[in-house]
Amino acid sequence: MLEIRVLLLLLAFFLAPRPSLSREPYALRISCGARNDIHSPPRNTLWYKDFSYTGGIPTNATRPSTISPSLETLRYFPFSEGPENCYNINRIPHGHYLVRIYLGLVSEPSFDNEPLFDVSIEGTLIYSLPSGWSNQDDERAYVEALIFLKDGTASLCFHSTGHGDPAILAIEILQIGNRAYYFGRGYGQGTILRTDRRLNCGANDSKFGVDYSADHWGGDRFWKSLHTFELGSARAISTLNGIKKASQSPNFYPEAIYRTALVSSDSEPDLAYTMEVEPTRNYSLWLHFAEIDPSITGAGQRVFDIFINGDNVFRDVDIVKMSGGVNSAIVLNTTVVVSGRSLTITLHPTKGTGAIINAIELLDLVSAESKTFPNEIKALQRLKSTLGLPLRFGWNGDPCVPKQHPWSGVDCQYDRNISKYVIDGLGLDNQGLRGFLPNDISRFRHLQSINLSGNSISGPIPSSLGTINSLEILDLNGNSLSGKVPVALGGRLLHGASFNFTDNAGLCGIPGLPPCGAHLSAGAKIGIGLGACLLFLLIVTCLTCWWKRRQNIIRSQRIAGKLIK
Repeated sequence: MLEIRVLLLLLAFFLAPRPSLSREPYALRISCGARNDIHSPPRNTLWYKDFSYTGGIPTNATRPSTISPSLETLRYFPFSEGPENCYNINRIPHGHYLVRIYLGLVSEPSFDNEPLFDVSIEGTLIYSLPSGWSNQDDERAYVEALIFLKDGTASLCFHSTGHGDPAILAIEILQIGNRAYYFGRGYGQGTILRTDRRLNCGANDSKFGVDYSADHWGGDRFWKSLHTFELGSARAISTLNGIKKASQSPNFYPEAIYRTALVSSDSEPDLAYTMEVEPTRNYSLWLHFAEIDPSITGAGQRVFDIFINGDNVFRDVDIVKMSGGVNSAIVLNTTVVVSGRSLTITLHPTKGTGAIINAIELLDLVSAESKTFPNEIKALQRLKSTLGLPLRFGWNGDPCVPKQHPWSGVDCQYDRNISKYVIDGLGLDNQGLRGFLPNDISRFRHLQSINLSGNSISGPIPSSLGTINSLEILDLNGNSLSGKVPVALGGRLLHGASFNFTDNAGLCGIPGLPPCGAHLSAGAKIGIGLGACLLFLLIVTCLTCWWKRRQNIIRSQRIAGKLIK
């Protein structure tokens, strides 16, 4: 069974479409809140300025961790600007990416020192920040996920939970191999890998891939040093020898992580390590091995079983035999279903000298959410603009996902026919809206109810509203709408629809509203007004001329009468 799993991994590595090493992978690094491109120490890393990606407020930053990049600004998102705020990044080539979001702390005493909020990528909730995240000098300084970006964009959203304003220090989008971290069935089919941790066993210092001179196609991963296992049951060893089969496609692991290891002692031959995890989750576990112990020279001298939470997952692991020799790397991967809050790895020797391990990776398997139908997102953004929606609504990102953070005033329904969410209800009553209804409101092809009552919406009701055949409830009561109610809407009242147009002084044309007179265009009304003015002036002029002529005649007659006398 173990040989089959290893064979499948090797096949995935060697048959994977390999990126062209003649070019560098796509990389985008954004220094949030920065007005200019900057280079950060100690490696002179280029970070692009933060321009037109999002809203929020730029300000000075405090780094929560020594592993955070040395940047001086961040961008935070006050709750007054809405509960959802997003970075929308365009022109990203189709591919597989490591997306890393560095968290920050606002450098002002009046701010909450540790905001707690949720992070989503492409509409899927990736992580909820736990209390105490800013007090740890490790991978909790960022949120990281491996995701396929297929439509040229990346949407990274931050959802307020009422515990401070989200603050983001920096964003990295780094291209990796299209078959990187292949874990078997379900790979790339609606699954996102969230990095939980990477541990470099026996290492003295925590480092990024660039510190190891790792291949750029590896995504510059962070490896936290792990000096020993529980109760000091392991001792660290290292080597200066080169490691074969390390930096290979598609994962491109740095060779340096295999040059250190933890080995078990004679007094405690088992190696055991327990990690705290989220319950009822699926994890992808990657175990790295290279036989660097000089006392082991051939196959059969060190054989062990690997237990995961008490289950014997890998039997008779012989690193030298499986990797083809000493100082040669091999990786074992398995998916672990966790029901409790801990994941324990136990290496139990069955033959020879103890057990050994070089590195551990744990990634959370997150099911990607189906997104909302794009046309309906565009229709909502148009409605947001024409109605003058207050900032407190937010309306950023995807209206329906993550499901834990839907847009306020928007009801969603999953349409199995198109495998997308659609908008089936709008409830924006009594919100002080003062705009108008756009003609392209007909883009909402699945709306069943609209409630815009109690606002100050003006202008006519667009005739396109009558083309939404699914619409059953429409409440426009208490606005400032004018003009004739579209015929299509009036006819629907005869078929059981519930429409309310009352308290709109300018509406007419259906029972319960005033009858409509002849409706003229604005130009026609202006023309008639000008014509009436001209006619009035003409009549006044004629009357004036007639009166003067009459006065002249009377005066002439009087003069003639006097002469006769």
